[in-house]
Amino acid sequence: MRFADFPFLRYLPFLLLGIFLGQSYWSPDLLVLSIILSISWLCYMILVFNCEKYVSYFQLSSIAYLSLLVFGALLVQNKKHQTDVSSDILQAESYLAQVTAYDLQKPNSFENLLEVKSFLIGESWTDAQVKILVYHQSDKPLEPGQILLVRKKPEEITSPVNPHEFDYRQYLSRQGIHYRQFLGKDFQVIDSVNSKGLEYFLVHLRHRIGEMLQSKIPDENSAQIALALLLGQKKELDPTIREAYTQAGVMHILAVSGLHVGIIYALFILILKPLKLKKENAKLYLLAVILVIWLYAFLTGLSPSVVRASTMFSLLTLGQMRERRPSIYNILAFSAMLMITMNPDVIYEVGFQLSYLAVLGIVMIQPLILNLWLPRHKVLEYVWQLTSVSLAAQLVTFPLSLYYFHVFPTYFLLGNLLILPLAFLIMQVGVPLMIFGWIPVLGDGLGWVLSWLIWVQNWIAETIRMIPGGKLDRLTMDFSGMIFVWGMLLIIAGWDYGSKRKLTWLATSLVFLLAGFQLYEELQTPSKELIIYQGKKAQLLDFSDSGQTYAWNQGIEPGEISYSVDPNRVQNHLPHTPQSLVAYQHDSGQLEFVGTEFTFHPTNKKLHFTSAPKSIYYWSDGKWVDLVMTDSIAVDSLAYRILF
Repeated sequence: MRFADFPFLRYLPFLLLGIFLGQSYWSPDLLVLSIILSISWLCYMILVFNCEKYVSYFQLSSIAYLSLLVFGALLVQNKKHQTDVSSDILQAESYLAQVTAYDLQKPNSFENLLEVKSFLIGESWTDAQVKILVYHQSDKPLEPGQILLVRKKPEEITSPVNPHEFDYRQYLSRQGIHYRQFLGKDFQVIDSVNSKGLEYFLVHLRHRIGEMLQSKIPDENSAQIALALLLGQKKELDPTIREAYTQAGVMHILAVSGLHVGIIYALFILILKPLKLKKENAKLYLLAVILVIWLYAFLTGLSPSVVRASTMFSLLTLGQMRERRPSIYNILAFSAMLMITMNPDVIYEVGFQLSYLAVLGIVMIQPLILNLWLPRHKVLEYVWQLTSVSLAAQLVTFPLSLYYFHVFPTYFLLGNLLILPLAFLIMQVGVPLMIFGWIPVLGDGLGWVLSWLIWVQNWIAETIRMIPGGKLDRLTMDFSGMIFVWGMLLIIAGWDYGSKRKLTWLATSLVFLLAGFQLYEELQTPSKELIIYQGKKAQLLDFSDSGQTYAWNQGIEPGEISYSVDPNRVQNHLPHTPQSLVAYQHDSGQLEFVGTEFTFHPTNKKLHFTSAPKSIYYWSDGKWVDLVMTDSIAVDSLAYRILF
């Protein structure tokens, strides 16, 4: 096995480097990158067709890799340019927009997504393609294809105020959504385009299938799971059910992913052999399987894991038609490059990262685990194969899960062993229900069977949730820890293929590097630190002194603490419920905290320092920014970090 045998695996790193280059401050602009890419491709073509005898492989490959790097940067700069152009809408007096989806029920309103077609500034209308997330309270639901006239401008989605708080602005921007607006009833439906065409075919089809599933499945909770499992619609999922599946370690079942595409693929491939088709007919059948896979991918919203799986199974099917088996590593790299070309920001999506890591873990680590035991009975062999797949995927993905979610499901093996086979059965019933559910008797029968299967699945998940110690929470892992785990797994996977001496030295180096990073972080930890968090109407103070943490809460609610304060506490290994700061209130209203070097006035939101701090920072755009030293600061709008 040589690295040279995997060309797309060689190309992918250069495309990724180009993406990172395009997002850096010193990246060339769109025009310069376009010129460089054109020149590099022209040189490559001239050298290949006219001077191939006089040019070395190294020179040709260098130009090709440079082109990939520039192409990656170009993708990012092109997306930035489109965003900069659309920012003019913030000055718009009114705009025309087209409804792109069906309403989603929220507690006090309905959510929808508009695509602006043109906006008015002064007396001039400007064409645009801008997405706006809106909330309305209209008596009539909005439907895809309707044209709205809105006579007020939208607002930008703000960045999070507190450190390590979930960045909703960034999450939406990677979907091309940069603005939002509360409309209430202040808009007009002035027209409706023909929504029967291809543009809205899948939107209407998804909606109708969803309504059909809800009507055919008698149990409400089962219907929610069916919508999530079959169509990827999990926004309305009950929080209790969501928590049960999370603790069982099978939340990935409810997010339409490569698992679901694989089940559909297996369903059609398994019946190929009994059909005993001729060679030409078999090829047509396999081509139809590819079309079905991609129809399902579009129907469920083209999530990263679904696109990855659809691309993989399509290439495997094409290889089967040509009686060849392409390399799984090439397929993975090619599908990743395809998705990055369509949307360079996809590399930051958690679903994209977890999907590819899980498949890599199964391909590289699962055979090693499987070979540890060779069961004699078929039932035990099946259980062991399923266990080895779950272990391999979990080993590779758990560092990233801890980094993002800070939770580890203790009973993930039990959940996967019991629920994954059931999910396979549910898909075998659910897919026919999606296709034949319109037939009265057949649809009702399939709906009842599906409802019963999902009820059993929910019961298993809920039972696992009731077992004590179902999850380890408030865990975290930094970037150096992730690199260490993945490096060690790569060493284990390559132990039988590479030089054991070199791999041993590499493992030793990783251990020392991890220890060095941990020591550096320990040395950088200040002895005294004050963090000021901003709530909607109040502030919360966390004061750390020599490893002990104390807190003072002016009035932030517990739900708001979990969203705004806990992310930073978890990231910095601070306790969930710190001890309370002891404060004395002066006649002026000033609060003096015992054992600290600051006072706080709750009315005018002023923080005064009794001794000069070493440094003051405020949180902005995902990082701490230096603030000019002063003897007091107003803490009514920003989060602050003060070192003493």
